Amino acid sequence: MLLINQNRHYGEELEAEYANIFSENSIAEVQQYLQARKDHKATPLHNMPALAQSLSIAGIFMKDEDYRLGLHSFKALGGAYAVIRLAVDEAELQTGKKNFNMDLKHPDLRRIAEKMTFACATDGNHGRSVAAGAQLIGARAVIFVHEGVSQKRRDEISKFGAEIIEVKGMYDDAVQEALRLSTINGWIVTSDTSWSGYERIPALVMQGYTALMQEALAQLSEMPSHIFIQAGVGGFAASVSGYLKVHYGDRQPKIIVVEPERAACLYESMSVGQAIKIEAGEPTVMAMLECYEPSLSAWRILLKTAAAFVTISEKEAIETMNLLARPLGNDPGIVSGESGGSGLAGLIHVCQDRTFKKALGVNEHSRILVINTEGATDYELYQQLVGLTPAEVYAKNHLHLN
Repeated sequence: MLLINQNRHYGEELEAEYANIFSENSIAEVQQYLQARKDHKATPLHNMPALAQSLSIAGIFMKDEDYRLGLHSFKALGGAYAVIRLAVDEAELQTGKKNFNMDLKHPDLRRIAEKMTFACATDGNHGRSVAAGAQLIGARAVIFVHEGVSQKRRDEISKFGAEIIEVKGMYDDAVQEALRLSTINGWIVTSDTSWSGYERIPALVMQGYTALMQEALAQLSEMPSHIFIQAGVGGFAASVSGYLKVHYGDRQPKIIVVEPERAACLYESMSVGQAIKIEAGEPTVMAMLECYEPSLSAWRILLKTAAAFVTISEKEAIETMNLLARPLGNDPGIVSGESGGSGLAGLIHVCQDRTFKKALGVNEHSRILVINTEGATDYELYQQLVGLTPAEVYAKNHLHLN
């Protein structure tokens, strides 16, 4: 399914509160944080000429977040950054000092962080990032997971010393329980989704994601014509499109948001012109995108910046995982989790329909950026869906884990 953004607000400038998320000063703070991380380096950008030729377009380039800060997901940029920014802000408030400069070993920062507890709901990746950020500064993390989160993903969160609390129901139920218990216990809710009255911390998460687009644009020889980007609550898609809107204005690529058919809260919201919560149905294999209500901040940004919304099937997501593991021609093999290749799946979906291609201006001159948002964060499930282990894909393509 394809839905073109025909809302009257599409193309308008962002409100100041959202534009500030992507200001030069905000981006500089993200870079300062990343420089404080010894494990930071730019993730690869893969050229995929054989796939591009098969789809009759000029180029496909995939930013590979499997290699991000040892967490195998772009989420490593958001939650951890928000945790550390909040701890630095609190340390500055309590000490009156302004010289922490993202020094993660600063004794005053660690002394104050030890008394802070950060909580969030997660499908897996955001929780790991929050837990990792808390561990870096000696804070406590409490992570809420719903029943559908696999044991493997829970174990990966626990490795960072976080406490895991299971919540019956879906992701949105975990969000509500995290909020309830955090209010009672004085924990800091560090969510990647926003609602009325709660927007600053999700804005910090989106701010953290801006490093990805900075890297990608530096790695590309020219601006892409389109970006197909997957979405759950929409925070990452809004970060990409908001960053481009603020810094490139009308020169920005067309942003196409891709969602699972079974959890298309942004698509359905756009169809009625306002953010809505949709009914939960059968779970989607794209677990990291299984969200039924948009982030308020993300919705307001995407309303003005996203050119279109596309939904994909379960079959298309799994086929794309397999395509990336067994690439065409001499294209690189890429380990992509169930949600990781969804943006590419959306592009393939569009290219298989002449009407969709024409509506989005995708043609033989198009240069498309897609993002592998996660690697195999559940190795057993990956092997079940792909028939190869991640190690076999890495070995075949002479790649290695960070």
